[in-house]
Amino acid sequence: MQSVLQKSGHAELAILALAVLLFAFLFFAGPAFAGADTTFNTALTKFTDFLEGSGGKIITVLSLAGGVVALASGRFSMGQIAIPVGVGVGAGTGVPIVTSTVTATI
Repeated sequence: MQSVLQKSGHAELAILALAVLLFAFLFFAGPAFAGADTTFNTALTKFTDFLEGSGGKIITVLSLAGGVVALASGRFSMGQIAIPVGVGVGAGTGVPIVTSTVTATI
């Protein structure tokens, strides 16, 4: 019986310590401001320009070539046509949509 009481005392002490630590984290937390950091703007601009420019065209052509190879293998499905079209649309218009969504969220 003594060991059960001692273990419950340790559990209550651990819970109290955790509660004090949580209160300290919440009480001493400072405000966070999103969107003020410009560390990765250069990389974001380069990557966006790549996908909207020649990189997007290369990805679309490679996807189209994969669809043509799949068509030449003798089995036909709409996915072999729809996937390259979706990749082209995604590379052309998806980047501005994602960028504006992330900018609006942050």
